[in-house]
Amino acid sequence: MGQRTKNIFADKATLILRSMIKQPDKKWVVRDFVDSQPISLGMASEVLLALETAGYVEREKKGAFSYTILSNKNKLIQDWAKFYDFSLNTVKLFYTPKLKLNAVKDFFKQRNIEDRYALTLHTGANFTTSYVKTENIYLYIDKSISDTVFLDFIQQLNLKQLVHGGNIYLATPYYKASVFHGSRKIRGFTIVSNLQLYLDLYHFQPRGAEHAEFLKEYLEQKGMALD
Repeated sequence: MGQRTKNIFADKATLILRSMIKQPDKKWVVRDFVDSQPISLGMASEVLLALETAGYVEREKKGAFSYTILSNKNKLIQDWAKFYDFSLNTVKLFYTPKLKLNAVKDFFKQRNIEDRYALTLHTGANFTTSYVKTENIYLYIDKSISDTVFLDFIQQLNLKQLVHGGNIYLATPYYKASVFHGSRKIRGFTIVSNLQLYLDLYHFQPRGAEHAEFLKEYLEQKGMALD
């Protein structure tokens, strides 16, 4: 039986993908991924081999001067989007009659944990595109703090948990190690990377695929990367 191929779309493996997509022209060596992220030499080597086998990267083998370069960024992103689905996250639905996005921002800012949440889906993408009008709020909360701040968040924002419907969606990320990679601040709000927005939107209903493609085209027109 042949050796099992590393799942390049698994959580920690995608830290490597995200880094390479962010710097697609860089000549990467295994040590680049190990020094800055919670990845072992063995894991990095396995992921690079799997990427090469799938045709996403090219590896120049020159002994001590060997390196890997991302050669098919667009195909990698499209195949990743086909694999991933926002429904892989653990999502809890809530309703509040007085929904205010600023209240979400203020909650995390007051506790100095602004890097532990991030807006996503239409909520996050609309900070760039304003494409899909929605009153719903979609956000990730880091698993490491979800237990400690969860009840406080619900009480302060006056949230009622529902089984269906709702207007605020709290997601505990499937990509626990990597979902916040590349997150940034826009008008004081923490938003996941454009790449994560694209992945989250791709299979999402309603109008996720439409918004994902619009985001991609908008960034291309502005000379910005989907990373």
